[in-house]
Amino acid sequence: MRGTLNDQSLIYLQIAAMIEDDILRGVYREEEQVPSTNELARVYNINPATAGKGLNLLAGEGILYKRRGLGMFVSPGAAEKVKDKRRAAFVQRYVAPMVREGQSLGLSRGELLALVEKAMEEGADK
Repeated sequence: MRGTLNDQSLIYLQIAAMIEDDILRGVYREEEQVPSTNELARVYNINPATAGKGLNLLAGEGILYKRRGLGMFVSPGAAEKVKDKRRAAFVQRYVAPMVREGQSLGLSRGELLALVEKAMEEGADK
């Protein structure tokens, strides 16, 4: 488990996001165990209840599941669930506001798509 905590968002959300990142990077594969609440608490110097809240959030979303007496494990299809969740957040946070702003500027669909393509080409050069 890598990463550092910051003051930008709630700690349990950061813990959940770090585990999601590790699932996407293949650090934790399907059916593999993730760190326990006590391990997370020790590594990040946080309350075990806070770490547990992050793990339980992911369990509630079907990304992790609990094996009684053993801990939390990565659910089958977890990486795809994380990608789907993050795509939806990306649309809500970035794409929808961009489309609204483009509409307020009177841009056509084609003009807006052309601007996105241009930005992607310029981003690919960096």
